Amino acid sequence: MALIKSVRGHLPQFGKGCWMADNASLIGDIICGDNCTFWFQSVVRGDVAAIRIGDEVNIQDGVIIHGTFEKADTTIGDQVSIGHRAIVHGCTIGSRVLIGMGAIVMDHALIQDQVIVGAGSLVLENSVLESGFVYAGSPVRKIKAIDPKQFEFFVTRTARNYQMYASWFE
Repeated sequence: MALIKSVRGHLPQFGKGCWMADNASLIGDIICGDNCTFWFQSVVRGDVAAIRIGDEVNIQDGVIIHGTFEKADTTIGDQVSIGHRAIVHGCTIGSRVLIGMGAIVMDHALIQDQVIVGAGSLVLENSVLESGFVYAGSPVRKIKAIDPKQFEFFVTRTARNYQMYASWFE
């Protein structure tokens, strides 16, 4: 069973249809929408700052989501896929976004709707990633406009598939 822990009077809240791996850790001030999945060894730590997660978000294996005390909450939109071992810290991520494996998103970064962030990328503090583009690198830079077919495959399909994968563990 996942570790779900209250901190400073805040117990994580989850919408309907959410799934959590046995060793996921969900702590503190977290409010999550419907049909989200939290995979093995993921840590969502709302101990020092609030974390708000939309619907149909998948937090893949080894992901860390956190914020900065009295500085930066974390907000994640709908249909977001956060790839294995990514770090999302005190930032805002819009809807229909893919954060690639091992990417790092720093405090006060704003990732608008419909963005792909490549694996291993570094999104620096206060960066703004404009809707409709693929970003990659360390630090990230705009690589190209998103191809609609690529977007459907990588973003929409991934968000749906992780709900299916979770059903295999029930």
